[in-house]
Amino acid sequence: MWQEGSHPEQIQGEAMMLQKLEYMHNNPLERGYVDDALHWRHSSARNYAGQRGLIDVVTDW
Repeated sequence: MWQEGSHPEQIQGEAMMLQKLEYMHNNPLERGYVDDALHWRHSSARNYAGQRGLIDVVTDW
């Protein structure tokens, strides 16, 4: 997990990338801002769920 005071770390493969995406997408949910990660307006979670987001996001890396 990312923590305050941690240093940047290169993404080392697909499993790590998916972990970081899941962490980012679930952050607003964990903080109680929304009840579904797809409801957070500024998240790329919508793009990864096949829905339209606020900006275009490349999801087929």
